Amino acid sequence: MTASSNGGGQLPPGTPPEPVDQEMPLVEHLLELRSRLLKMVLAIGACFILVYPFANRLYLWVSEPLRNLLPEGQMMIATDITATFFAPLKLALVVSVFLAIPVVLYQIWSFIAPGLYKHEKRLAVPLLVTSVLLFYLGAAFAYFVVFPLVFGFFTAIGPEGIVELPDMNSYLTFVLKMFFAFGVAFEIPIATILLILSGATTPDSLARKRPYVVVGCFVIGMLLTPPDVISQTLLALPMWLLFELGILFGRLVKPRTQEGAGQESNG
Repeated sequence: MTASSNGGGQLPPGTPPEPVDQEMPLVEHLLELRSRLLKMVLAIGACFILVYPFANRLYLWVSEPLRNLLPEGQMMIATDITATFFAPLKLALVVSVFLAIPVVLYQIWSFIAPGLYKHEKRLAVPLLVTSVLLFYLGAAFAYFVVFPLVFGFFTAIGPEGIVELPDMNSYLTFVLKMFFAFGVAFEIPIATILLILSGATTPDSLARKRPYVVVGCFVIGMLLTPPDVISQTLLALPMWLLFELGILFGRLVKPRTQEGAGQESNG
């Protein structure tokens, strides 16, 4: 219903105009969201097609940190008859998601970009690239630093006479959990900068909460890693250092509230 259908085309004085096009922006946003999600799925699917032929080799590479520590003659086993098929398949799918992360984050950025201020858009590309690199760095840190120490600890403390035959499915679940935990943990600087950028907090406020953050890092390390001090510390310390890095770079960004006030004064 438009204004022209109201008698002579004029609304009575004091009557608010009818919301003629209220639904169009919502529909457009939903269509845009569907388009972005479809592109994410297609990117993951394309990576999966490329990765799956190498799924068995990928599993051998991922399991190498543990297999190198097993006594000579011992090997990993499959306790489930379908594990030899589904474990490499699951790994190939996860690797496809990892490879498609740049596309996924770009699509997310493209969806939210229209609602950002100019200075936030200028920061977007560095933040996007840095977030991708930090996630990969966290996964690499888990593979090259954490896994040898953790698996060395577990294989050394076993009682005499116990033969270690790790199950390939259980091992995959464990390493994927560790990859995800360290990948997300290394995103702390980006999360800190975004909180400061949005005006939700300030660098000084975060610095005053440093003792609670340190305790929280060790609690998260305890929850996300095996029950040993080595892996907990290897996750907690990088989280704390990355938090400090986020505060350092957060002092260089301009909060959204300040930008909004500046735009209003210019207007």
